[in-house]
Amino acid sequence: MPKSLFSKDYAVFLEVLIETRKKASLTQEQLAECLATTQSIISKCERGERRLDIVELRRWCNAIDIGLLNFIADFEERLSE
Repeated sequence: MPKSLFSKDYAVFLEVLIETRKKASLTQEQLAECLATTQSIISKCERGERRLDIVELRRWCNAIDIGLLNFIADFEERLSE
């Protein structure tokens, strides 16, 4: 069984993650500044090289100004397409 990191669902998660940041008109660098981290970490998360746990995802959503539940709803909707 393949690792979930490389699953179709995880690829969709990454698409939603990137699109959400872009819809907020934030660059990776700007998001990194909001999260007190580096642009490199943001890039690794968006490429799937580094996984986000639920606490990090919540912080990410707060920085982008989208509720965690809204993000999850967007993700679920995309999975059902």
